[in-house]
Parts: sequence; C-alpha cells; structure tokens
Amino acid sequence: MTAAARLRVGVLVSGSGTNLQALLDAARSADYPAEISVVVSNVPGVKALDRARAAGVPTAVVDHRAFPAREAFEAELLSALRPYQPQLVCLAGFMRLLGAGFLQAFTHGVLNIHPALLPAFPGLHAVRQALDYGVKVAGCTVHFVDEGVDSGPVVAQAAVPVLSSDDEATLSTRVREEEHRLYPRVVRWVAEGRVQRMGRRTQVRE
Repeated sequence: MTAAARLRVGVLVSGSGTNLQALLDAARSADYPAEISVVVSNVPGVKALDRARAAGVPTAVVDHRAFPAREAFEAELLSALRPYQPQLVCLAGFMRLLGAGFLQAFTHGVLNIHPALLPAFPGLHAVRQALDYGVKVAGCTVHFVDEGVDSGPVVAQAAVPVLSSDDEATLSTRVREEEHRLYPRVVRWVAEGRVQRMGRRTQVRE
C-alpha cells in the first residue's frame, strides 16, 4: 500500500502517550494502512509530544486553559488539525470532552480507548472502579466518541481476568497491554473500511 493511500490519523493527547506509542509503532510497518499525520496536546510539555517528535510526526499544543469556552478551544483544535487533513481522529489519553461540531468534522469520526469493558465503569479511575465493585473480569474498549462520557458506540473490547492478588497498579498494567494491542487493530479495521456504524451500534466485517 502506498503512503498516499494510507488513512490519515490525527491523535489528541494529554499525558504520557503510551497508546500513542502503540499507534506510532504500528504505523511504522509498511503494510499498515494508516499513518499518524499530527499529534495535538492540550497540555504543554507532556511526554506524548516527545514520542511524536521522536517518530518524526508534527506536533501542536492547544492549551485549553487559554480559552474561555469549549467552543473556542475546539475551534482552535480544528485549526491545528486542519493542515494535516486527518480523516480519523484518535484520542489517546485526551482528558477533555468534545462537542458535536468537532466530532462531526472528520470523515471517519473520532475514536477513544477506555480501560474498562463499557458500558461498565465510564469516566475516571475505571480500573479502581472495577476493583471496588469486585468484578472478576476487566478490560478495555475502543469506541466512537459522542458528546457523553465514554458513551459512544463500541467497536471492540479485550478482556483481562482480575486476579486475587491484583491492586490498581497491577491490573492497570495488564489492561494497558491489551489497549496497546487493540487500538492499532481497530484503526487498521477503520482504514480497511471494515467498521460500519449503524446508529448506536457498530459492525466489523470479516
């Protein structure tokens, strides 16, 4: 597959960027059907920006604290992304809710990865929530983003058994390992045209 034919992906980050690194690593393969065209952070100086620069990917910072309203922040986000013409946007630890105007701006939508088996345990500290609830199986979910909190249509999930010895740190590590496998796989499916949205549901074609 030629570089010109690859799906252009913009990634939004707020922190260390381990899922960004998984996407960058996948995109280095010549047969991977997507490329990371730009990485934008709403927090200056985070490690995710260093990861992008090390991979030769353009970066930008749009600090949400500089804007009085979410609409102005999102307009500036779009301005930062637009020169790179992303067809899909992936959230990789991006800690801001996004409105309909932003979410509708991309041909293939906006994806997020969440460290729980949604719809269980949305929001912050999902692994801690799962442990407090006493579940026997945890995991991660890749879903399309809507205006709610981790409430968009699910594309794929990966399960992780909860061990009796687990604490938040150990379970988080194992969930994160699955995230790093699942997110690049779903982006591949989107790039290959295998993911179909049907209202609140999605279907992945074989």
